[in-house]
Amino acid sequence: MLTPDDKPQVESLLRAIAQPPRSLLMLDYDGTLAPFRENPEQAFPYPGISPVLQEIIRIGKTRVVIISGRDAKEVISLLNIKPWPEVWGLHGLQRLRPDGDVELPPLDPRTVAELAAAEDWLLHQRLQDTAEFKTGSIAVHWRGLDEREANVVRERVLLGWQPLAKYTRLDLLEFDGGVEIRAHKADKGAAVRTVLSEMDPDAPTAYLGDDTTDEHAFEAVNGRGLTVLVRPRWRRTAAQLWLKPPEELLGLLKRWLQACQERDASSNDTTMAVNA
Repeated sequence: MLTPDDKPQVESLLRAIAQPPRSLLMLDYDGTLAPFRENPEQAFPYPGISPVLQEIIRIGKTRVVIISGRDAKEVISLLNIKPWPEVWGLHGLQRLRPDGDVELPPLDPRTVAELAAAEDWLLHQRLQDTAEFKTGSIAVHWRGLDEREANVVRERVLLGWQPLAKYTRLDLLEFDGGVEIRAHKADKGAAVRTVLSEMDPDAPTAYLGDDTTDEHAFEAVNGRGLTVLVRPRWRRTAAQLWLKPPEELLGLLKRWLQACQERDASSNDTTMAVNA
């Protein structure tokens, strides 16, 4: 929720968006642009989000980048906007460019073997039905279970995965409603730093996310742009601001679009004056 102390930061960013250079908007997907669902295939964006993002992309004054734990192609399918944005999937391991080009470096044999051991533990515990298997990671979800059942699943998973993460190069990270074990090089912060390196250092920048998986991204952007925690309830975070979805989130995105439109109109007026 924006406080009086927060508003100057937001207004300053929006004024900058209306001016050159090109701005940068980076967003997480699940929990930020879309509510969590027990069935991930039904996690469509909050009403109004896709049309606003589509128009921001269409104007072309802002580089829009989605950075998600999902496979990038799943994000594109759920967003259902054209032209689609750049998407970094699998926590930054995979990069899908707007032209359809996909970058996904192969996993080294050691990492493949370590992930296989993590899967074997789930099979041993008969928890494979709770798991989501992705390139470079395995996530176990307990969203929708009652508190007692969720705690039982969590304890059984961590009993095997914590020692595995300790003695291998895999990273173990708990998130809202689950836990994930993944390749060490899969990190949203690294993805954000790559994107930032491709932009003008003075480009107005923001990153919006909700979960602990977004904390490295917040840290990478702080000092360079605005970081926003998007979730119904506040938690301790490196983000500078907190917004509740969907109304406050949609409000900020509409303001961003308005700033892009003002800049677009200003550019058109300048072009007409020069031609005249």
